[in-house]
Amino acid sequence: MSNREDRLLELGALAERLLPTPFVVEAIQGWFMEDGLGQGDVTSTSIVEPTDRVTASLVAREAMIVSGIEPLIRAFATPPLAGRLVMEQFVDEGMSVKPGTVIGRIQGGRRSVLAAERTILNVLGRLAGVASMTRRFVLAVEGTPAVICDTRKTTPGLRAWEKYAVACGGGTLHRLGLHDAALFKDNHLVGIPEAELHGRLEAACREARAGRELDFVEVEVDTLAQFDIVLALEAGLVDIVLLDNMRDEDMREAVVRRDLAGSGIQLEASGGINLDDACRVAGTGVERIAVGSVTRTAQILDIGLDIQVDA
Repeated sequence: MSNREDRLLELGALAERLLPTPFVVEAIQGWFMEDGLGQGDVTSTSIVEPTDRVTASLVAREAMIVSGIEPLIRAFATPPLAGRLVMEQFVDEGMSVKPGTVIGRIQGGRRSVLAAERTILNVLGRLAGVASMTRRFVLAVEGTPAVICDTRKTTPGLRAWEKYAVACGGGTLHRLGLHDAALFKDNHLVGIPEAELHGRLEAACREARAGRELDFVEVEVDTLAQFDIVLALEAGLVDIVLLDNMRDEDMREAVVRRDLAGSGIQLEASGGINLDDACRVAGTGVERIAVGSVTRTAQILDIGLDIQVDA
């Protein structure tokens, strides 16, 4: 199996997990209501004949990474959305396209296509923006051992969609929410005397793992003294240490101390890391770089719908 096929299978499985068809159908119906479709499309019903049918091309107006068409295809083939329109995908999820590329097609009644147009373009443009921003960061650290991770800095209501887009861009997903992993941050640890930190953290890690299948347990530190305390915890309690706003020399030292201890803990850099910083931070030897801007500052990219009236 080729790398491309492996990647598509991976994204397909992730889409089924993050964006199962009933979830996508419900989201689309909510977006339609937000757009006023429940009260009727005043413009289209005033000028478009109910029997008119069209074929419309989804066209990338700028360079982008494609993301989100596959979940929409599934949704529009599922009741109660089934029968309104049919979507096809011409470019694989996660692929890079140039301006002018036709990435998909929509067929159906003209009123239905026009009613769904803005909702479809909004979500695809948003996901393309996140995927494209992620790909820029991934390329910035190419050739290093570091991977680019997302965060929980997502648009309310769109977390699953945006995390899927991060994966389409080649990023590594952090925790989905508060339930699937433990991350002890500074606000959890503030007020705990340094002398008590070892014991409190060890007990907390055990409590977090008790009766749960967590993806990982992570602890945030902002000094090497705190890092040493975490490094001294019983092996296997902590999977990742987040090095928050640390200087490059301190991150390198943390890598050295971790390696000398023979620990399997992964190190994750965090703290306002931008594109210009990413490669330099990766050079410190950390395995992970958390970047909130892949979702927080990503722009909606321009995707157009070019309609052709069927004969």
